[in-house]
Amino acid sequence: MIEADSSAERIHGSLVDVGGVGVLLLGRSGIGKSEAALELVMRGHRLVADDVVLIAEEDGTPVGRSHQLVRHYLELRGIGIVHVPSLFGEAAVAERAPIDLVVQLTGWSEGEVDRVGLERRKRSIAGREIACLMLPVAPGRNIASLVEVAARDHALRQSGRSGAAELDARVREMLKQSGT
Repeated sequence: MIEADSSAERIHGSLVDVGGVGVLLLGRSGIGKSEAALELVMRGHRLVADDVVLIAEEDGTPVGRSHQLVRHYLELRGIGIVHVPSLFGEAAVAERAPIDLVVQLTGWSEGEVDRVGLERRKRSIAGREIACLMLPVAPGRNIASLVEVAARDHALRQSGRSGAAELDARVREMLKQSGT
């Protein structure tokens, strides 16, 4: 169990349980992690931690939670600090979640972004390699929708299916049949 005084790894980010997939949102200060977490909560998902995520390994899995002092609070620039259960009910929060997917929010022109999705990058979290997506942020992009799709796609991949791999196989088969 992760406690405030334990040797848990501390990461600046937000952790949301998105349909049973623990999604760790990372990125520079002000990029929109808390706003994406808020939108996900408004869609029925559950906030685990905002700003500082405490992470420890439990049975071989990185598990995150919030420091007890700030548990269930979100900081929203322009609004201030809000208490999520008071606004959205107790079902809008979770005490802890395994970290299944890392979503690194980046500026639109920062670095290479995967457009096909055949291979997933990895990021080490609490000594484990976790699938990691780079998601560029720009005005007008609905980051919460993209994170929600990423979580669903991750769950599908965990069950052995990948839309990208299926399309790749179809294209390869078509090329093989055409002799190209």
